Amino acid sequence: MSQGVRERGSSLIWVQGLVCGALVAVATPLALMLAVLLAPAAAAALFDHQPGRPSVRAVLLCGISACVGPLRRLWLGEHTIAASLGILGGPGVIALAWSAAAGGWILAELAPLGLSLVLEAASRAQAVRLRARRERLLEEWPGLKGE
Repeated sequence: MSQGVRERGSSLIWVQGLVCGALVAVATPLALMLAVLLAPAAAAALFDHQPGRPSVRAVLLCGISACVGPLRRLWLGEHTIAASLGILGGPGVIALAWSAAAGGWILAELAPLGLSLVLEAASRAQAVRLRARRERLLEEWPGLKGE
């Protein structure tokens, strides 16, 4: 790994840490809610070592989509830790966010399998069509069979 790439990676980690620290210091109720609702994305980040981290991206995207409602309620209501805990304690808030994250993980795991099955079926169908066309051409040109 080159020195420039290593420096860029460490700079990015430093900036991310700074942003997270500022979020916790300035908006603790928001940080608390995001930490609880996006915990599956953090777990996925620990286990996904593929280039581009496709599972983490899918889990995070689906998890964030389930965070919009609770975050909106926190933002429009009291912006306190008690309000954040009250919203998190509501029926199904955490379950919905974690289920959405699980759906993203399942999608990330099954999408490549489904895509490969579709491509394999299309390849086989094309092979059948090409063999049938070859047979028709051989019937039209009898002299080609011997070659």
